Amino acid sequence: MSPKPKILHLCGQNEGDDPELSRMADRFDIEVVQNPIRAFLKLCREDFAGVYVSAQHADHLRGVARLLQNELILQSMPDGVALIDAHNTILWGNAKLQEWTGQQDIVGQHFYTLLGNPEILGPDFGPFSTALATGSPSTTTLRCPANRFFRIHAAPVIEGSGPPENLIVTIHDVTDEELQHQKLAAIHKAGADLANLTTDELFQMTVEERIELLKSNILHYTEHLLNFDVVEIRLLDKKTNRLMPLLAVGMEPEAVERKLYRVTEGNGVTGYVAATGKSYLCDDTTQDPLYLEGCRGAKSSLTVPLVLHDETIGTFNVESPRPRAFTEQDRQFLEIFSRNVAAALNTLELLSVEKVNAAVESVEAIHSAVALPVDDILIDAVNVMESYIGHSPDVVERLQRILRNARDIKQVIQKVGQQMAPAEARPSSLVEAPPTIRGLNVLVVDADDAVRVAAHNLLERFGCIVETAHDGGECLKMVRNFQCGDCYQVIIADIRLPDMGGYDLYMALKQEHEQIPLVLMTGYGYDPGHSIVKARQAGLKHVLYKPFRLDQLLSTVEMVAQEFHATARAS
Repeated sequence: MSPKPKILHLCGQNEGDDPELSRMADRFDIEVVQNPIRAFLKLCREDFAGVYVSAQHADHLRGVARLLQNELILQSMPDGVALIDAHNTILWGNAKLQEWTGQQDIVGQHFYTLLGNPEILGPDFGPFSTALATGSPSTTTLRCPANRFFRIHAAPVIEGSGPPENLIVTIHDVTDEELQHQKLAAIHKAGADLANLTTDELFQMTVEERIELLKSNILHYTEHLLNFDVVEIRLLDKKTNRLMPLLAVGMEPEAVERKLYRVTEGNGVTGYVAATGKSYLCDDTTQDPLYLEGCRGAKSSLTVPLVLHDETIGTFNVESPRPRAFTEQDRQFLEIFSRNVAAALNTLELLSVEKVNAAVESVEAIHSAVALPVDDILIDAVNVMESYIGHSPDVVERLQRILRNARDIKQVIQKVGQQMAPAEARPSSLVEAPPTIRGLNVLVVDADDAVRVAAHNLLERFGCIVETAHDGGECLKMVRNFQCGDCYQVIIADIRLPDMGGYDLYMALKQEHEQIPLVLMTGYGYDPGHSIVKARQAGLKHVLYKPFRLDQLLSTVEMVAQEFHATARAS
């Protein structure tokens, strides 16, 4: 005996006996449900000959019809969709959810178990209970086995005035998005770690060792994070416009040694990128007129600029033996990493400059501390020497030796400082010093200790050899007993000294030497004894008005020294 066809009867909870339904009972199996959702689920899973709904519940039928119509749409959606109950049991799921989980029979399974008991990443760590309790949708992200990520959205199914019992859950695959986010975070962390050195490491490592560490870190992250095996980094030499190799792995030796310049034509992709500041993706090296062979057999390349403070300082190039090996996402990742590389290179350069400056400042501090005491030794020595002129030659020789040794002390300090921090390693000064003033012997005469210390600091920074005196008498003795009868190339003196004025000093010096390289210093409008006017009338050429700028001081020193040497050659 064949089974009777089934009829699904959708009715209300308090609906009484229906005479029509009683007449159908002899020919059909009647299955009663009181919920449109339950009716939808049964229609999806079982075969029914028809659906019977009384006239007073026609809206239920329309609801089921809509659900069945939507079911056809949900089955073809690119996202997973499931209907679950309050126990997280799947009541219905679409084809995409079956595909992702690899199971055809997903009804009746626990939602989280079906997805491999994933880790809930938030922001809502109980999305289903939240949606049922609040009657509002909730969203969270799940990390599933095999490093897959799903973003789920749980919306409660509202029926009547009672609390919701079911949830519609949509599942969106965000694996690529999450992996990209993780890679970006890893790239930023890698960038922060590129030149991350502790204080102890900084002072234990030379500049070359730090550069090698940076190169090693760049290579490590390029290979293991970005998955690029062939790498070339070049840095721009601003003076020559040449792109100098910093790091090359997998490149042919002749390619590494190739001279490339920041020019759009004739210098390959690297020169073009450096000149334009734009990344360049070469999908097929055999068809690209800009490409110059770097890695033997390379079929594609990606080159991005190294950018620091919106300025291109070099290039970062990767190559592959596969055509079209690099994507737009690769370009974005490499650009981000390259900015970190540029920042790391700048950090190491600043650290190098900082260490150089620290050494220079230490040397200058030592020199400042001994400069005036050594000057006092010189002054005392010439005072005693003049007292012994015409007396014991042995005493005079000893005093002259003291003068030489005292001067040598300062020279030794300067030489040690240059060895600790060579001048070319120091950051360029805001004031460019004339190269001709290096090695000039300068005597500064002023009663103020601060002025004499400043003279040492300012002029010796640019290579002058500075000695000082307190007054005119000491100045004359220093000039008379300067090295082997020579004279200072520049003498700078205040117009008001404790023992004489500027004019008197000028005239006294002229008795010692015919050509006196004297510069008088005075404040604007301050010359009560008319020293400057009288000295100018007697032949003085140069005056510095306080407060003067450093560039004015340097240019005056250069001018006086040039005039002094020109006169000496002429005579």
